[in-house]
Amino acid sequence: MNTTFTKYPIGLAGAFVGALVANTVGLPIPWLLGSLLATAVLSLNGLPVNAPGLCRKAGLTIIGVSLGLYFTPDMAVLLLEYWFWLLLGMVFSITLGVIGSLLLYRFAGVDFVTAWFASAMGGASEMAHMADQKGAQVDKVVSAHSLRVLMIVTIVPFFYQYMGYQNIDNSVLQQNTQIHWGGLLLLFGLAYAFARFFEWRSWSNPWTFGPLLIAILLTISDIHLSAMPPVISKIGQLLIGWALGNKFSQGFFKSAPRLLSVVAVSVTMSLALTALATYIVASISGIPLPTLGLGLSPGGVAEMTITAKVLQLGVPIVTAFHVSRMVAVIGTAGILCRFMEGWLKRHM
Repeated sequence: MNTTFTKYPIGLAGAFVGALVANTVGLPIPWLLGSLLATAVLSLNGLPVNAPGLCRKAGLTIIGVSLGLYFTPDMAVLLLEYWFWLLLGMVFSITLGVIGSLLLYRFAGVDFVTAWFASAMGGASEMAHMADQKGAQVDKVVSAHSLRVLMIVTIVPFFYQYMGYQNIDNSVLQQNTQIHWGGLLLLFGLAYAFARFFEWRSWSNPWTFGPLLIAILLTISDIHLSAMPPVISKIGQLLIGWALGNKFSQGFFKSAPRLLSVVAVSVTMSLALTALATYIVASISGIPLPTLGLGLSPGGVAEMTITAKVLQLGVPIVTAFHVSRMVAVIGTAGILCRFMEGWLKRHM
């Protein structure tokens, strides 16, 4: 059998069936979680479920545009009121990365640079790229981030479903709901142009942040080309789930069991610290606790914002937290790595 021909149809079919099953049984964010878990299981068992490179880009573009459409002028005013808490969220994310790197360095048997970039709460691709530049073990960095995303994208939505956190932050729901297919086509054309520009400039997360930026600029200017059809949002989630799930190749959990075990402990600690910080900050900031929890969660931009979108929990606020966190982590990762490495050499 020609695996080149069959690997994409098998992966797409697995992702689609997984999403349908997840939706049928009532799993949270079923189109993301179902496709991710299904393709991960198939991939771990050696089936060819590789996702084409276009898959993740298309999914991220859809999500970026969808998120940007929430940023109405009223929401922009609201976000300006939360600038201090966004700054606090940046510091908190960097702190979680520092704690995780010390755990991995002490207990996982890896050098500090590898531990640092495996723990930093930036995007997996950005951290892997920076790790490669610094001479770290890139495969271990990628494995650590893959496990982190898998844990958080399963634990957090299930916890939110158990707690009944849904449709609580209604202030973000005042947005355009009219679908215009011509306007939507123009919107995606602009999103593609911005994504390519971000990619050309080698800026972070181009296929999320480029479409997100143009959608925000249009929406905040009261220019509404079209709302996002629900079916397209589901397709975007499915594509991202497929792209994440196919990373778990056969033998993944046997590749570095000590590292992955420490990563699992580190992620669990991060979630516990996030819950504590969320409880404290929510009580004094006025931000609804479920929204703040997603904003501070150590998950990826796409996964946590999709969760916020599906559950209708303060999408612009959650997006603002994660975008600012990404900028802060990526902007400081190299400098802080050198500082921490020097500090450890002096004190250990």
